Amino acid sequence: KFNLAKYIEDHKKGADPEIHSCALSEEDSFSPSFSMGDRTRSFLKVQDGCDYGCSYCTIPAARGRSRNPSIRLLIEEAESIEAKGISEIVLTGVNIGDFGKSTGENFVDLIDHLTYVEGIERIRLSSIEPNLIGDDLISLVSENRKILPHFHIPLQSGNNRILGLMRRRYQREIFAEKVNKIRTLIPYAGIGADVIAGFPGETDADFDVTHDFLAELPLSYLHVFSYSQRPGTVSESLPDQVSHSEKEKRSRILIGLSDEKHAAFCRINIGTNGEVLFERTKSGGLITGFTGNYLRVEHPWDPSLAGKIMKVRVTGIANSGNLTVDLVI
Repeated sequence: KFNLAKYIEDHKKGADPEIHSCALSEEDSFSPSFSMGDRTRSFLKVQDGCDYGCSYCTIPAARGRSRNPSIRLLIEEAESIEAKGISEIVLTGVNIGDFGKSTGENFVDLIDHLTYVEGIERIRLSSIEPNLIGDDLISLVSENRKILPHFHIPLQSGNNRILGLMRRRYQREIFAEKVNKIRTLIPYAGIGADVIAGFPGETDADFDVTHDFLAELPLSYLHVFSYSQRPGTVSESLPDQVSHSEKEKRSRILIGLSDEKHAAFCRINIGTNGEVLFERTKSGGLITGFTGNYLRVEHPWDPSLAGKIMKVRVTGIANSGNLTVDLVI
């Protein structure tokens, strides 16, 4: 059984973050699953657990080692999803880029095999670590229309000193390299990033470095989190904790930057053609959906569009902030 106390003690001693002592029992092994939400798309769980040891995170202690089912089993799950009339799957997990540790397979092969499942027309990736995005993955997304051009990549800090305190497995140069390579090969890809504001030890100058780094990158949006202490984590006991008011201030600044980037990304998409999976709900006389690069669009309600993938041309930006589209017949 996994020893939580030993795991926390190892962290505090600066031990290797790999979870050497985690022995999962039969009942703790991976259980594949999918959920259908509003029946427009399905979330397919391809991986669970994490072998990383980020200083602010309790997930490895709670979820155990990184593990996954076989590609064969996940293809069967995707076929079950398609049989229910779902055409888009979102690949989810704690650390999906780590897929294959249990089976000797790899994440790129998984995606490639899923593209051959008839009836599954769109495959979207959930969050994937920057150090696990290889050239082979970027190339596959650029070449296969079924794999949606949308990457959500955790950054957490644009300051290498803070990344070190966080025990992340990369420096900011790696993150920038991946973002720029994606943007070069897939010019209209949606690229989002997670960032934590007010991590312990983050000075005003450190924050400015992160802000300026993000401002220069061709990102589409940010997910901003104020640092929150988690009991038992290394970061809980780090010196120079940032005040609540300062964390909130920094978060607001980053949210403002995200709004600017998202608006700019929307503007450059005006006049482009793409495909939208329309959702099944009606709101304010409108039907909405997402483009492949993760921009929400709206269109006058038409029940015949619900649950369908339609070719569209982006015509503008509505007061809601959503894109407006015309159907391309």
